[in-house]
Formats: sequence, C-alpha cells, structure tokens
Amino acid sequence: MKKIIYIDLDNTLADYVGMAKEQGLDLSEAKRVEGFFRILKPMPGAIESYNKLAEHFDVYILSTAPWSNPHALTEKVEWVKQYLPRAYKNVIFSHHKDLNMGDYLIDDSEKNGAKNFNGCHIKIHSLAFPTWTDVVDYIFNKEAILQ
Repeated sequence: MKKIIYIDLDNTLADYVGMAKEQGLDLSEAKRVEGFFRILKPMPGAIESYNKLAEHFDVYILSTAPWSNPHALTEKVEWVKQYLPRAYKNVIFSHHKDLNMGDYLIDDSEKNGAKNFNGCHIKIHSLAFPTWTDVVDYIFNKEAILQ
C-alpha cells in the first residue's frame, strides 16, 4: 500500500504571496478577490516535485478556501486542472487538516490543523525545508527511494 502525502495549495504549490504583491494586494485582501486564485503561478519546483512524488505515493492536494470568497473553491480546482491535470480528482478542501489520515503533510503554515497533523508535517519555506528539492530529498531518503 502506498503512503499518503497531502500538499497544501496556497504558497506551497501556488505562489499566493508573490501574486498578492504583484497585484498590490495585502494577503487578507487577496483571498477575497474574485479570480485571484485562478491567476496564481506555480511555486518554483512545485509542479515537478508533485509529479515526482506522485510516482511513488498517493498524493492529495489539501487546501482551505476562504469563507469570504464563494468562487475560491472553483478557482482552486481550475488551477489544479491547469497545472496538474491528472490531480483534480485528488483535491480535498478542509479547514481541519488534522482530520485527514496520512503519512506526510507538506504545508507552509501550521494553521487549520496542520500543526496537529497525525503524520509528519513538513513546513516548506522553513529553515529545515527551504525549497521543494529539500522536501523531496527528505521524503525519498526517509522512505529509501532511489532518485
């Protein structure tokens, strides 16, 4: 049985912060803008890393959606269809990420239950895991998968 990996979308797979700055929006304002999630660009190395992990693991995108933007759910699924077309049926939305059972959670935050996830929480963009390469190397080494 393959191990399960959950990956956050905003600022993990998709560059939420970068696009907010590019659009001149503060972070809390950006999530309320219709169409915002549709125009996000992938984080450096994210798409390649997702595909590499999906060759060896069951990978799901585990994201939250702001209550203040009813279009966000659809826009996030559209983003996944554009950049990870085979993954759109593996999208889960939850404000309680700790309720999902799995082996790894790759997330840039400790909010929405990420801090209490039952498996290994990998905080990307941290000192321990600054890049996607660091994340993939860690998981592959821990699972003894040759690259």
